[in-house]
Amino acid sequence: MGGRVAVIIALSTLFSFLHIRQALRTEILEQLQQQVSERAEREQAIFVLAEDDHALIKRTFLEQLQAIQSQQAEEDARFDKLFARPPDGTIRTRPEVDGTRRVQVFVPRGVVVDAVLRARILAAYDVLTWFSPVFHLRFKTTYITFPEGVVVAFMPTTPTWSQEIGADFSAAQLEDFILSQPEKNPRRQTIWSGVFKEELSKQWMVSVVTPVDLEGRHAVTIGHDLFLEELMARTLNEHLPSAYNVLVRDDGQLIAHPQLKLENATVAYNILSDSGRPDVARKVLGSQENADHVRSLFERLRNRESAQAVLELPEYNEYIAVTRMGGPGWNLATVLPERVVSQPAFFAARYVLLLGILSLLVELVIMFRVLQQQITRPLLALTQATDKVAAGDFKVSLDTSRGDELGQLASSFRLMADEVQRREEALRQANEGLEQRVEERTREVKDVHLQLVQTARRAGMAEIATNVLHNVGNVLNSVYTSSQVAKERVRRMRLEHVGRVAHLLEQHREDLTSFLTQDERGRHLMPFLNGLGQSLLEERMEVLEMLDDVGRYTEHIGDIVKLQQNYARTPRVQEPVDLVALVEDSLRINSAGLTRHQVKVQRQMASLPPLMTDKHKMLMILVNLVSNAKYALDHVPSGERLLTATLEQYAADRVRLSIHDNGVGIAPEMLTRIFQYGFTTRVDGHGFGLHSSALAAQELGGTLSVHSEGLGHGATFSLELPYTPAPPPSPSP
Repeated sequence: MGGRVAVIIALSTLFSFLHIRQALRTEILEQLQQQVSERAEREQAIFVLAEDDHALIKRTFLEQLQAIQSQQAEEDARFDKLFARPPDGTIRTRPEVDGTRRVQVFVPRGVVVDAVLRARILAAYDVLTWFSPVFHLRFKTTYITFPEGVVVAFMPTTPTWSQEIGADFSAAQLEDFILSQPEKNPRRQTIWSGVFKEELSKQWMVSVVTPVDLEGRHAVTIGHDLFLEELMARTLNEHLPSAYNVLVRDDGQLIAHPQLKLENATVAYNILSDSGRPDVARKVLGSQENADHVRSLFERLRNRESAQAVLELPEYNEYIAVTRMGGPGWNLATVLPERVVSQPAFFAARYVLLLGILSLLVELVIMFRVLQQQITRPLLALTQATDKVAAGDFKVSLDTSRGDELGQLASSFRLMADEVQRREEALRQANEGLEQRVEERTREVKDVHLQLVQTARRAGMAEIATNVLHNVGNVLNSVYTSSQVAKERVRRMRLEHVGRVAHLLEQHREDLTSFLTQDERGRHLMPFLNGLGQSLLEERMEVLEMLDDVGRYTEHIGDIVKLQQNYARTPRVQEPVDLVALVEDSLRINSAGLTRHQVKVQRQMASLPPLMTDKHKMLMILVNLVSNAKYALDHVPSGERLLTATLEQYAADRVRLSIHDNGVGIAPEMLTRIFQYGFTTRVDGHGFGLHSSALAAQELGGTLSVHSEGLGHGATFSLELPYTPAPPPSPSP
């Protein structure tokens, strides 16, 4: 019940959180949109005012130009009085003029100042003189530039600019003038430049220019310079809690952003061209991650529909309210993290959850008290009664007056206790007769156990005898083969030639010297005796070697018998064993059979120092493996029968002996049974060799395993043993 209530509380909390978050989201985004719109209205006022001022200046300039052209002589004298002609060929405002209060003029070197140009310069000078001091309250700089490169400007922040500027400077190379050219501005309307840092004041500003044409030709360009320091500061500092503002142009030029660092920059940061340059991104925005964030924000603004005022940036969990400012058409955006919306909803949902948990705890306390009075105590009494019955005390008292389920359970338990008491008595009487029958059965079981022990002992002795006979049979085959070969060698000895030579010498005893030197048969007798003696010596050596093999085989038979007798006793004493020599002995024992079966033996044995092990168990295993490999090659053509003996140390403390044949192979289903007692695949086999070999490998602390790719692919038996190098022999005294 508590779990179900907890689930209901959790679902209520979740639904409350989702509902509150949706309501707050709608309210906050509406406020955000309204705040951005109001802010844009305030910030764009200065830009709209600049465009209105240009319209006033343009109209006044054209009127003043007509007035000056009607009084050309007087105006020429005024021109010479206002402006000086320095030796560098330029025309400048006279040095004594206070640039903080008066308009200044600069005409580059090489410009021919005719009557028409003089009239335009004076008209521009007069108009700026009239309006610039008033405009200066809002605009730091007001100027008029000419296609000839002439500049007429009121710049109180740089009062000596006309004296400091170079003689070859031309206003025609400035961006704001270029923007006013007919090919750049065919509609001849007011246009805004990009953000730039002014060289003399080292401040960021933007220029607004309006072209003025006379008789279809570009005459002058009216311009304002607006310093952006205050606008940038307001954009960065005046924002909603946890939000921030961004100011960006349509071409990607970033004007204001919290991470934007322009102190050491000389040109503005462009999102589209500079975000892919890590050095510029880290220098201006602090990191490449910030640059990627700003680019994602700009792409979302650029791809929005015209009517969209609130956007989402899901990859950064942000909401964006955007509006377009009048004048330069900049995009003013306020970015609000999603957590600002979800956090109040989370707090409200937390209070709902806390109240639900508190209600759940109160309900659980009440439920606990009720259960303790109505269920726990009656169950405790029933449990105590159960313990008493289990201990043999059937006199229990329970409250059977209750009409609920617990009262019925108490009545049933009381009846059960009486029935158990009755059956306990009957069981006691039955046990007395059962004890006698158990004693009789116990004696019978002991007798059967003795019989089983004797049977198991005889089975063990039979298994040992079977292993002995199998291994002895393997060696006896080699003994028989060697004895037959020795017998054949003795039979082929040419001993009858000795008798013939002796008979021939007996016939010529009287003239033995002349017989050996002059008779044709006598002259060949001595070389024949030498060859016969050498042949007899060689055949004797071969017979002796075969008899030595028979002796070793006979000795191995005795060792096999001793080995099988020691299976049930302690292991044999270990001794130093040369593994290479031991493999050669196993091959030599089976050499007669290998020769008879035309098996080619290939050796791949590493030279290892002797190790400590039981030599005769090792030899028994190897003889069995070589013998099995020999029989596995019977079905392979005689010229292709190959047995490979491999010796390697595959780890620091392990050594592996492998016997591989390219014979009939082993089926996959046979691999798991190959070492079972009595299992064999040969018609005349007994299934004892591999079983006893596997047991011997375990007694040596190793393992005997087999691998085969299947029938017709041969088999590899691997004996893996612990490698314990033999200690060096002690020096002789």
